[in-house]
Amino acid sequence: MKVVNPYLNFNGNTEEVFNFYKSVFGGEFAMLMRFKDMPADAAQTEGEGCADGEGGIPAGEENGIMHIALPVGNSVIMGTDVPTNMAQVVNGTSMSLSISAESREEADRVFNGLAEGGKVQMPMQDMFWGDYYGMLTDKFGIQWMMSYSTQW
Repeated sequence: MKVVNPYLNFNGNTEEVFNFYKSVFGGEFAMLMRFKDMPADAAQTEGEGCADGEGGIPAGEENGIMHIALPVGNSVIMGTDVPTNMAQVVNGTSMSLSISAESREEADRVFNGLAEGGKVQMPMQDMFWGDYYGMLTDKFGIQWMMSYSTQW
């Protein structure tokens, strides 16, 4: 397996979320596609996942993000605005994004950036297993684990 990349679903605020992540991690979007730019013949039918049976995006959601990708290190964080006729997004606690920093300074910089407007569950600190580690939930409800290890 080459790499596993996280794919995040949002209720219409993907662009805001990814601009925030871009401000923290730096870099440029590798891809940004809006629903309005999708070719008409690419729309899905009801059997393929589109609940309205017409294969279209609900009115008012055309400018939403169909797909966005932000390279971060050797990974890519990807996301979408889930159309309201396809599914309901529920922020949960069943997953976290884990970042392995290359230095304590990088760990602090990224952690503090993500924590802005969010909630820190565990501040960055030296842990008994040898890592410099912290946990937070960002202002969009996404949970993050930050670590720096000299062991790997």
